[in-house]
Amino acid sequence: MESTIAKTVPPNSGKKNAVRVLIVDDHPLLRKGVSQLIEQEKDLTVVAEAEDEHKAITAIETTKPDVALIDITLNGTSGLELLKNVKARFPKLKMLVLSMHDESVYAQRALRAGASGYIMKQEGPEKVLIAMRKVLRGEVYLSERLGERMLHTLVNGHAPLPSSPVESLSDRELEVFNLIGQGHGTRPIAEKLHLSIKTIESHRAHIKEKLNLRSASELVHHAIQWVQSERTPSSAVDEVAPAEPANAI
Repeated sequence: MESTIAKTVPPNSGKKNAVRVLIVDDHPLLRKGVSQLIEQEKDLTVVAEAEDEHKAITAIETTKPDVALIDITLNGTSGLELLKNVKARFPKLKMLVLSMHDESVYAQRALRAGASGYIMKQEGPEKVLIAMRKVLRGEVYLSERLGERMLHTLVNGHAPLPSSPVESLSDRELEVFNLIGQGHGTRPIAEKLHLSIKTIESHRAHIKEKLNLRSASELVHHAIQWVQSERTPSSAVDEVAPAEPANAI
């Protein structure tokens, strides 16, 4: 079993005053790529890695990071739920979401949950570092496209028309919808989210109504299509991991 704390800063390592970073992601290769990117910076160091909420909370308590990079999809829970829990328990910890999921659906949810920024894994490594430093300065990081969308809402008093009906779902409905698309039935979803079957059935009914779906089979089909569309065609690890030096052996 993988250790909760994948790495701690060695004493007198030359980075003892560096910003302490926690990486929370359920893909080991992605964590490795991000860790390599961060360790190339003189003022940043990775103090811990975690793949789920329990390990993330333990890592925060043990290593006391300054900033956490958190994915939306984690083992056993939603990254949105983790953001809410961390915000409640560790209000001073800065959080930046690094995810493959479409920002138009998730970014504002992440900000409401407690994150200070949202960046997609398809962005280049330099943008990940820019986003992290901006969050550490107490600022909010969003893409230019999403920033304009939120400014439009502020100026005009209403948001632009959603690019997808899925944006109308609540955080919990979106979580249920995502699990349906992954092939989970009502009972497994209830067990996974620690909710009653009746509650999950209610969420399913609301999702069908909001997405104008007529049957359970239509719901499953639509959910599967959406989950598949969310997956990036190329490896997110390649996007985030730094390139090997030209003279590497």
